[in-house]
Amino acid sequence: MTTPLPLPMGAPRARRRWASLRTVAALVLREMSTRYGRSPGGYLWALLEPVGAIIVMAVGFGLMFHAPALGSDFLLFYATGYMPFAMYQSISNVTARAIGFSRPLLMYPAVTWMDALLARFLLNTLTGFLVTLIVLWGVLVVSPTTALLDLPKIALAMGLSALLGLGIGTMNCYLSSRIEVWDIAWSIASRPLFIVSGVFFIYEGVPKAAQDVLYYLPWMHIAGLMREGFYATYRPDYVSVTLVLIWSLVPLVFGLLLLRRYHKDLLNRV
Repeated sequence: MTTPLPLPMGAPRARRRWASLRTVAALVLREMSTRYGRSPGGYLWALLEPVGAIIVMAVGFGLMFHAPALGSDFLLFYATGYMPFAMYQSISNVTARAIGFSRPLLMYPAVTWMDALLARFLLNTLTGFLVTLIVLWGVLVVSPTTALLDLPKIALAMGLSALLGLGIGTMNCYLSSRIEVWDIAWSIASRPLFIVSGVFFIYEGVPKAAQDVLYYLPWMHIAGLMREGFYATYRPDYVSVTLVLIWSLVPLVFGLLLLRRYHKDLLNRV
């Protein structure tokens, strides 16, 4: 009888990695069919929602003011502020609900809480980048303003938005599973973020006392970086990538540690 050859030491780990990738892909396909496949229009709603919001803001504020804080086109000004915030908000919300959404599948040993987080993050990040590309391209086509794009800064702003959404969403994933009223409390507490995130104004246009507070909000830095990528003459010297990374990585690390330690307990509570 021949003895089977021993597998290389890295073979079990490679198989686990491959199985995890297949699990994440399956979860992505499941969410695509659940979130977009059952509604009329499907993915079209992911595009129509930001377009509608930008048009409403541009028309409303265009009636009240003569010109936006930057340039002469309200549509471009609000699109460059709204799209990164929408990216953050979408990723943060879906990541925070990852365990609740995939709870039945998490009972299987092959599916882990990390797979659920990664699947929701990857799908919504790719969708967010695609929608942002289409929306901003459409805005530039109809805009009378000639923009000289700085693509690395635009990509950095959107990447930071995605990372911030992942960090805060991961921490909220633990807290919302542990504390029953956390979803409601966070929803109420985070509503002013849309107003103070730089969608409607620029950092330099507010009083010094307000600047001292707004400087510590990562959304303000992301909006400034995004607009620097579209407006060649705009130089937001206040922007700090380090501050945004701190806001993103600290809750991400703590959220991952807490989920790793308590994910089995949370499954019984969700």
